[in-house]
Amino acid sequence: MRSLLLALFLVIAFHRGEAAVSCNSVVGDLYPCLSYVVQGGNVPANCCNGIRTLNSQAQTPVDRQGVCRCIKNAIGGVSFSSNNLNNAQSLPAKCGVNLPYSISPSTNCDSIN
Repeated sequence: MRSLLLALFLVIAFHRGEAAVSCNSVVGDLYPCLSYVVQGGNVPANCCNGIRTLNSQAQTPVDRQGVCRCIKNAIGGVSFSSNNLNNAQSLPAKCGVNLPYSISPSTNCDSIN
């Protein structure tokens, strides 16, 4: 039940962002990662595919800032443990993707180039 509530809140929080890459796209690309963020374990292959897709779509600073804001809004809008945050922060490296920002509630999205 908690996972379902977290998932629903993430969808709502992701929907609030503004960028050429829509927050709906961010939701679709990152939704497969939710089980790993909540429970840990193995990163689902479709999660890494989503992260790679999202990274390739966000080519401009405005797009990257928008994606960052969507993710940051989602993190800031839910209750999470340090394990959840650590799992989320580890995803790009586990998927072999170098994001220009950290998945963290303290990330300054406006400084991303």
